[in-house]
Amino acid sequence: MRRFFLTVYKTLVSTEKNSYRSLKDNISQFDYKVMLICLTTALVLTCTHYFGDFKFLVSILLNLGFNDLAIKLQRLMLMHPDSGFFQALYWASVIVFFYLALPAICIKWIFRENFTEYGAGFEGALRYYRLYIWMLIVMIPLVYYFSATESFIKMYPFYKVSPGDSLFPKFFVWELFYFLQFVALEFFFRGFMLHGTKHRFGFYSIFFMMVPYCMIHFGKPMPETIAAIIAGVILGYMSLKSRNIWLGVFVHCSVALMMDVSALIRQGVFGSQAVSV
Repeated sequence: MRRFFLTVYKTLVSTEKNSYRSLKDNISQFDYKVMLICLTTALVLTCTHYFGDFKFLVSILLNLGFNDLAIKLQRLMLMHPDSGFFQALYWASVIVFFYLALPAICIKWIFRENFTEYGAGFEGALRYYRLYIWMLIVMIPLVYYFSATESFIKMYPFYKVSPGDSLFPKFFVWELFYFLQFVALEFFFRGFMLHGTKHRFGFYSIFFMMVPYCMIHFGKPMPETIAAIIAGVILGYMSLKSRNIWLGVFVHCSVALMMDVSALIRQGVFGSQAVSV
């Protein structure tokens, strides 16, 4: 028995020494770029979460003494006849700003690299277009099926349109902002996070990116969140292979438009029978 415990002890000590040596080696090969990308990612996700709610910005303005500006913003978002429209545009603008601005600062002024190295170039954008077409074909029946569910109809579109309301121009303006938000999203996840860490993680940078991408879907219908895991891996793989984000942007915008139009049809906005929820 004594010999057994001595053997276990020696094994643990040996393992601890090896772990310590490995830690020293990792520290000596410190990758500041990966560290900055991780910190920037955490900061961006934090800012989009809090500033995405206009009430948070109102509270900051009040605390800073900009009372008049805070009151005007609050009235625009709550009391204006088109308050829902302005709330949707505000949210999309916050996403676009933080998903693009902070990564851009890192890339141009800290890393001193080109945006094309992070998937923003158009070279090779159509290389895997057949796979993206198949993704759209698969999504059409899924969107049609889930568009009849209560959670889907309550969630989409983010800019609510009532039956009888004109879609032009506000709905089209909203869709433009919505599409710009997807450009920013793809650049942040499939560009900045993916291509910024592939030198360190290689193929596994896809899964490094996929986890926070899945988490930003929390609060949405569960099927959409599960689909985000699958889409995150597939779009990440395609971006890694093609070295660009643009077909991912195309797929995202196409599916989003299908979801919004399907929701409007189910809600009876186009004059058809609305689904009872």
